[in-house]
Amino acid sequence: MIEAFAIIGDRFLRGFFRLGEATLLILRTITEIPHIWSVREEVVTQMMRVGIGSLPLVAVTNLFTGMVVAVQSSYQISEYVPPVFIAAALCNSVVIELGPVLTALVMSGRVGASITAELGTMRVTEQIDAMETMGLDPVRYLLMPRLVAGLIMMPVIVTFGCAVAIAGGYGVCFFYLHMSTDTFLRGMRQFLYPYDVFSGLLKSLVFGGTVSAVGNYYGFCTAEGAEGVGRATTQSVVTNCLLILILDYILAMLLFPTY
Repeated sequence: MIEAFAIIGDRFLRGFFRLGEATLLILRTITEIPHIWSVREEVVTQMMRVGIGSLPLVAVTNLFTGMVVAVQSSYQISEYVPPVFIAAALCNSVVIELGPVLTALVMSGRVGASITAELGTMRVTEQIDAMETMGLDPVRYLLMPRLVAGLIMMPVIVTFGCAVAIAGGYGVCFFYLHMSTDTFLRGMRQFLYPYDVFSGLLKSLVFGGTVSAVGNYYGFCTAEGAEGVGRATTQSVVTNCLLILILDYILAMLLFPTY
């Protein structure tokens, strides 16, 4: 029993230490943002990797998400409400919830894992140590560009993904449910408000920073060679997925209070 409590206490202290370590690293990365002009080329490179490189995967994911939501909405509510509400349910669920969350989960597996593996490899091969020896700040030249790229490109990617999802849902409504274009657009105009769009973009901004920051931390703090890189990459993806779902709930409570 004592050994069990000792193991639990040790893991708790390790987790608390890593939380503090990650917080300090993220704050240090944020303080380097004023120096963004000196690393503008790396920022653009990372934006291309995060944004352009992710478009095909995000497009496929959101396309079928929109199509599924249209079919399920029709199955659930078509007998009780006019068809215009199917379009409303599709657009609201995609813009507010499914678009930001699913895109962020996809990006955590693609971008977050890539950042962790890249930085982790640089750490275990002592490239980061070499930068520090030459007087270069790895936080400024490696971590900050990736964080900024995630913050800038995630809202752009989510906007693109939501547009693809709505287009896919419209295709199902038009060809499968025989809904007119006017009815679909009327559902969008009547029930999709600017605040809903703002909420989705705010979520995407938070998720973009989370994916990049977690990838930065696990990659920068990798140890124990190739095995450590694999373990850090796995931990990065798992942590990102959990944080995205937790933050999604917190943001939903703050943005859409019930009182």
